[in-house]
Amino acid sequence: MTRVAAVDCGTNSIRLLVADVDPATGEVVDLDRRMTIVRLGQGVDRTGRLAREALERTFAACREYAAVIEELGAQKLRFVATSASRDAENRDDFVRGVRDILGVEPEVVTGDQEAEFSFTGATKELDGTDSYLVVDIGGGSTEFVVGTEHARAARSVDIGCVRLTERHVRTDPPSRDEVAAIRADVRAALDLAERTVPLREADTLVGLAGSVTTVAAVALGLEEYDSSVIHGSRISAGQVAEVTERLRAMTHDERAAIPVIHPGRVDVIIAGALVLREVMERVGAREVVVSEHDILDGIALSLV
Repeated sequence: MTRVAAVDCGTNSIRLLVADVDPATGEVVDLDRRMTIVRLGQGVDRTGRLAREALERTFAACREYAAVIEELGAQKLRFVATSASRDAENRDDFVRGVRDILGVEPEVVTGDQEAEFSFTGATKELDGTDSYLVVDIGGGSTEFVVGTEHARAARSVDIGCVRLTERHVRTDPPSRDEVAAIRADVRAALDLAERTVPLREADTLVGLAGSVTTVAAVALGLEEYDSSVIHGSRISAGQVAEVTERLRAMTHDERAAIPVIHPGRVDVIIAGALVLREVMERVGAREVVVSEHDILDGIALSLV
């Protein structure tokens, strides 16, 4: 076993996985898996720059993660940064700060690379006989990957839950017009994704990341977030539609009172749920298989 550390820094959250990985079998044994909402992408869609306060929140999380990595004695570390840092004019400030804290160069990966990592992490436990459409709904972008044992086609499009919320939502709860604007953006992005990824050809839809797992937790009626129950659950299209409508009608405070919704997702979960609902309607999926294994696992596997 090789002890590795993987960091995934997205638009809304930064996450750490320290794990022992078997190079021969690809088995990943978690030692520490954690997530911090830092909203690195705050305002990026509007300004094109990473906000100073967002950088400071992210660097504070990096210092926490550095202590965990050192304590657990990871032999290899890879830091992958995604949508917000791809889009920012001042991403050099981000790169320099991460390097100073963690001692590694953050890799600002392309959307296609991000999609490959997500596919590898999400499907490694599945039987490999079906064809999969893996959908990773992030804060700034959403990745679509089709494949069986390996990714065959991938596309990243700019319809993340933070980006869509900042772009369209001004009222609480969102107005019908605001919801319609989000859905129109998602449909246009799906048209774009379909130019290179055959979204309707896969046997199984696999959903990743916080928007999907949160919708699943609400649909399952959990009193507290339990990844062991959520991972591998199958949520029907009807359940996704019902949860999306329920969340859309709630105020911020009403959503915040739902215990399985992380405080850092309360303001963006409606947009995330709308993305999932639109994807399922587009591809005609009767259900989504929810995975807690995602880009982090893919990054960890890449280190061995």
